[in-house]
Amino acid sequence: MDLDLAQVRAFVRAAEELHFGRAAGTLGISQQALSKRVARLECLLGTELFRRGGNGVHLTEAGQRFLSPARQTLAAADAAVAAAVGEHRPLRVDVWGHLYAPMRTLAQVAGRAGELTLGHGRDLPSVTAALLHGDIDAAFGRVHPPLPAKLTHRLVRLEPVDAVLSAAHPLAAEPALRPDQLRASVLWTPGELGRLDFLRQFAERFGIRAGTAGVNLGLAHFLAEVAQDPHRFSLLPADVPLPPVPGLRSVPLVDPTPLYAWSLLWRTGDTHPGLDGLTAACAAEAGPGRWLEYDPARDWLPEPSTDRRPPGDA
Repeated sequence: MDLDLAQVRAFVRAAEELHFGRAAGTLGISQQALSKRVARLECLLGTELFRRGGNGVHLTEAGQRFLSPARQTLAAADAAVAAAVGEHRPLRVDVWGHLYAPMRTLAQVAGRAGELTLGHGRDLPSVTAALLHGDIDAAFGRVHPPLPAKLTHRLVRLEPVDAVLSAAHPLAAEPALRPDQLRASVLWTPGELGRLDFLRQFAERFGIRAGTAGVNLGLAHFLAEVAQDPHRFSLLPADVPLPPVPGLRSVPLVDPTPLYAWSLLWRTGDTHPGLDGLTAACAAEAGPGRWLEYDPARDWLPEPSTDRRPPGDA
C-alpha cells in the first residue's frame, strides 16, 4: 500500500503531543483536518492507532508499533526533498513572543541575511517542537530554560524595556521611573504570569505583588485594557511601535533598566547555509545599532530560570 505522507505526519505529531488540537497547531492546520488525516490513515491500515476517550488520546498497541517506522519514513522523505532542493531552499524562520513584535528586528537584517521564509509566529514550546521536527530551520525570540539539548541559541539583541500605563495613572507624568516605583501598581499580563518568564521574574525582583491576566488578542486590545485602568501597567520593549490607543503613556525605566534578550535558535549541527547568513547579518547590525550593550551597574537581566513548567511567550 502507498502511504500518504501528510497523513503519516499528522499521526506522528498527534502521537508526540497526545492532543489533536496542539498537534494541529504545530502543523498549521485545523483540528478537524488533522482528525480526518488520522482517520484516513487508520482506514488504510485497517487498524486503530489512537484510543480516544474522556481521559484524552492514547496510542494503541498498533500505534506504538507504527510510531518509530513512521518517524523514519518522514525523516527519509524530508532528506529526499532537501537533497533535491539543495542549497536553494530559503531559510525557514519562525518567531515567538509576537506581542513584543519580533519581526521588527528580523526586518532590519532581512536584506543582508539571504532568502528567508517567515512563519506566522508561535509560542516557545511550539517553536522548539517545530525545530526538532525539522518543520523550520531557525527561530527568533526570547530564549529561557528548559530547552532541549539538541538546540543551540545565540544572543542577538538586548532591548531596553519601558513601562506602559494609563495616562490617568499617578506616575504617568514622570519622565522616567525606577521599577520599584511600580510596586503599588497592578501588572497586566497577556496570560498567566507563571508561564511568562520575563514578566514573572520582573515582578519577583522588584516586588510587584498585584497582577491580573487578560486574553492575548493582540497588542492594541492588550494596551486598551491598560489604558482603561489607572492602576494597571505593563512592559514593552522600547522600540515596539505603540498602536493609536487613547489614554496611553510609555515611560522609560531606569536604575536599573530592564533588558529584553532576543536570541536566534536552531538545531545543533544544522548545516543550512542560510543560518550563517542570518547570524552574520545580526552581528553586523549589532554594532551600529548598539544591540548588545549591557552594564550590570545600570541594567537588569533576568537570571536563567530554573522553573520546569512549560515556558510561554514573554
